[in-house]
Amino acid sequence: MADAVAGRDRCGEQRLVSLPLSRIRVIMKSSPEVSSINQEALVLTAKATELFVQYLATYSYRHGNGKERKALTYSDLSNTAEESETFQFLADILPKKILASKYLKMLKEKREEDEENDTDDGSNGDEAES
Repeated sequence: MADAVAGRDRCGEQRLVSLPLSRIRVIMKSSPEVSSINQEALVLTAKATELFVQYLATYSYRHGNGKERKALTYSDLSNTAEESETFQFLADILPKKILASKYLKMLKEKREEDEENDTDDGSNGDEAES
């Protein structure tokens, strides 16, 4: 049944979904609330996932730099996740890439700010007590 449902089967007939149903079943069963999964629910979940990924890719391509390069890149996806309210829930999953050197510089600046704030808080407390 699974072969007749996904992509193209061995006989060359069109399938309804192209994602591997066995993988989707494993992911669904990883939830403690799920005890069994009927075939229709599995196929509908696979199809909904495909449509979501297609919509995300199309939206990212159209609103990113993809048209200019005729390619969809990770940065297009991460920009969509950050800027679009619809895809905001993906911002943690698709963070913007930064160079390690920039990240280390940001960490250093944050530490310096924190140290300055700590010393400022300490001096204000001394003045208030006198």
